[in-house]
Amino acid sequence: MPPAPKSAGKSVRYPERTRQPRPRLYSAMPCHTAFRVVARGCLWNLIANQRTACRGDPEAVHQMRIALTRLRAAISFFSPMVADPQRTQIRSELKWLHFHLGAVRDLDVSIERLREVNKRAKATPTLQAWKRRRAESHRSLARALGSIRYRRLVGNITDWIENGPWSTKTGKQATHGRSRPIVSYSARKLARWREKLVKKSRKLQVMSAKKRHRLRLMSKKLCYSIEFFPNLFSDKQSSIQQTALTYLRQAQKSLGQLNDDAKGQALAIALQRDGVRSFMPLLGRGRERRLMRTANKAYRKLAALKPFEIQDRRFR
Repeated sequence: MPPAPKSAGKSVRYPERTRQPRPRLYSAMPCHTAFRVVARGCLWNLIANQRTACRGDPEAVHQMRIALTRLRAAISFFSPMVADPQRTQIRSELKWLHFHLGAVRDLDVSIERLREVNKRAKATPTLQAWKRRRAESHRSLARALGSIRYRRLVGNITDWIENGPWSTKTGKQATHGRSRPIVSYSARKLARWREKLVKKSRKLQVMSAKKRHRLRLMSKKLCYSIEFFPNLFSDKQSSIQQTALTYLRQAQKSLGQLNDDAKGQALAIALQRDGVRSFMPLLGRGRERRLMRTANKAYRKLAALKPFEIQDRRFR
């Protein structure tokens, strides 16, 4: 964990948020090594933003949430080889942490939207109510990040990544899976995930908000997983994957805005239920239709792309 800067009777100024440079993987790298490299990077970014997030920095909270989501995506991507009794407990603890980070992030997004809608909102009782709720949620997050439970989680997942039971399982299937070249495994996994996502996306127009949110999470997992492996494939395949990333991000952005709208309304209702005068502007069916069209168009373009494949016969 990055050390806290020393204070000499003055207010502490924490260093700028940093991201670890993405590690370079190579085609023949075995899956167990690739998983460790990817997971270490996600965990590093999570820990690096902890102190600043505890101070209330919205961007640090956002970066912690991204790092956590990427880590969960990595565990899911490598699930056939990292499955063991410890994984279930670790996933449960990561979900607990995600809840605390998400509560603060949702309020940050809603407060920013209120500011954009009403430039005078800084002086209104409504915005102050949202800020008070955000302060309460942040105190809960700070307690979670300073807790024994969080420190135990970081220690347990570090040990699990390096020396978990998954890494010592015997048997031909287990050992072959761990030692398999990452290029062949990742190409097939990415292709299956893309195919599944495209199939699900065809029903986007009739999805409930809950199912639409799940589709967005699937898109995010595929997006992060493509980003894990930028240097493994041929120039042609890399070009296809970069194009796929563009479409995935377009769909994610549109579905994310719809999700933010729904959460903002839910938070406003919760505040009113607690006796606090509040509101969240309704943006109308026109906005929803426009965002849905953009997402649908992006998924159609994703479906039209050539499939991901391995061109080097050594790794087929």
